[in-house]
Amino acid sequence: MDWNDYDAALFDLDGVITPTAEVHMRAWDQMFNDFLRERGVAEPYTSDDYFTYVDGKPRYDGVRSFLASRDITLPDGDASDAATAQTVAGLGNRKNDDFEQILADEGVKPYPGSVALVKALAERGTTMAIVSSSRNAAAVLRAAGVADYFPVVVSGKEAAERGLAGKPAPDTFLDAADQLGVSKERAVVFEDALSGVQAGAAGDFGLVIGVDRGVGADALMEHGADVVIADLAEVVA
Repeated sequence: MDWNDYDAALFDLDGVITPTAEVHMRAWDQMFNDFLRERGVAEPYTSDDYFTYVDGKPRYDGVRSFLASRDITLPDGDASDAATAQTVAGLGNRKNDDFEQILADEGVKPYPGSVALVKALAERGTTMAIVSSSRNAAAVLRAAGVADYFPVVVSGKEAAERGLAGKPAPDTFLDAADQLGVSKERAVVFEDALSGVQAGAAGDFGLVIGVDRGVGADALMEHGADVVIADLAEVVA
């Protein structure tokens, strides 16, 4: 690709810049399987469920999506619900507690190829933003030591506060491009989640690059990626 054709790069965070998708996967696995055992449900939650129902979506949407796949209905509850509450919000908050504990215990290092691309783009003056469904995006960026590269961060927290629809809707990506002062046609989206590449395609961005960290290249292409790479180092200018 020719970076002269683009003015901005819009990155998902977990699984694109940092390997925190693995931490999220472990936290979802722990929370959902504990919940299913408590209810006496024999069929466990698996990594396939993560990629199909949870990956890339706002936290509570992911809870609803998975529960629906098991024909389980819970009240929505409220964001202030305790992690022990048998509500969508309660389960989401329990997962977030598990995630924060794993992150605190183990920390996070960004992918070397992602750092190489971010530094190369910073040197050439390409502006960058993080667009993440995670409410923990700011903390993860600080822990990874890359926060200064991203003047705009649209996380699940900001999206909820401002009423922006989450992925697969394109709203958060469009908002990030607008904050950067860049047209969508001149922006590149980097995503590893099916809901994320769907959002990029729906927003009609200049280029949607799928990053295959496990969901599969074919699936990413089918859901809207223009091209699929295995590592961001592949598109360093």
